[in-house]
Amino acid sequence: MALVRFLRGNSAASRAFAPLTQSLFSTSATPITATLFPGDGIGPEIAESVKQIFNAAEVPIEWEDHYIGTEVDPKTQSFLTSESLESVRRNKVGLKGPMATPIGKGHRSLNLTLRKELGLFANVRPCISLPGYKTRYDDVNLVTIRENTEGEYSGLEHQVVRGVVESLKIITRQASLRVAEYAFHYAKANGRQRVSAIHKANIMRKTDGLFLKCCREVAEKYPEIEYEEVIIDNCCMMLVKNPALFDVLVMPNLYGDIISDLCAGLIGGCNIGEDGICLAEAVHGSAPDIAGKNLANPTAVLLSGVMMLRHLNLTSQADQIHSAILKTISEGKYRTGDLGGTSTTSDFTKAVCDNL
Repeated sequence: MALVRFLRGNSAASRAFAPLTQSLFSTSATPITATLFPGDGIGPEIAESVKQIFNAAEVPIEWEDHYIGTEVDPKTQSFLTSESLESVRRNKVGLKGPMATPIGKGHRSLNLTLRKELGLFANVRPCISLPGYKTRYDDVNLVTIRENTEGEYSGLEHQVVRGVVESLKIITRQASLRVAEYAFHYAKANGRQRVSAIHKANIMRKTDGLFLKCCREVAEKYPEIEYEEVIIDNCCMMLVKNPALFDVLVMPNLYGDIISDLCAGLIGGCNIGEDGICLAEAVHGSAPDIAGKNLANPTAVLLSGVMMLRHLNLTSQADQIHSAILKTISEGKYRTGDLGGTSTTSDFTKAVCDNL
């Protein structure tokens, strides 16, 4: 787990959870309606933690709960209903728990459906060290920004002949420019120094070559930001040896899926889409083996919620919840099993509420 020492105030760790884009929301006390996908497995339990902690912090949010359907919706070709997607489009903000798509069942991935249907083109995942919890690395503070809509995840596969299956990797100039522009904008807005484009253009000269060409084009508009290009396999080695070498990483879809999971510890992430949509998510799995046992760690979905609150300009509540989470982990008294403790989800949730 690659987790950076947190300092209050003008800290790098704080900037990891800074606003993701210019918010469409005001700072008024009028309640904001947000879509909530509790998800499955441990999802409902950790979603309930979010509700309790947000309520204790007096966050002015009203939740619209939407659950995974029991049958494939013909409009979405997945178990996500068209009504739930319309809720996100209408509210322009949401929070998502883990969703598991059965492997090889012939219907569309739930996460892929959300990204495609809502135009969520950038997946943003901070990876920072947490105070009071010792890991292999210290002072790690990086952000992965993954192109979310194409690449190998375009879903274009077919059988050529028996025993031969072909999958198409789609890279477009429009999508590459869009995610590169966002990465540099994020770096500049959050005081980051360097953007690293991750690729395999030495082998995939046309697809990854186009992605790099777009990154270079955008980099020219941000001379104050250092730009570098790193081959994907070398990037993985560097991350394992010393993740503090990186600042902001931007990459095509499949590489982003692998790298962000390699980097991820307890931190969640956010998906940024067209028209200002922000869908925050816990990026871990649904952990069906511990579902319903009150053992899950809600930190990832909570920190994702913090990112969502900053996007909504609810900075005071975001700071309050963020500090309470970090204080709870740092104190070490209430840690769930994944952190080497024996506390339950309820214990951890109550401790965070007490630290608000």
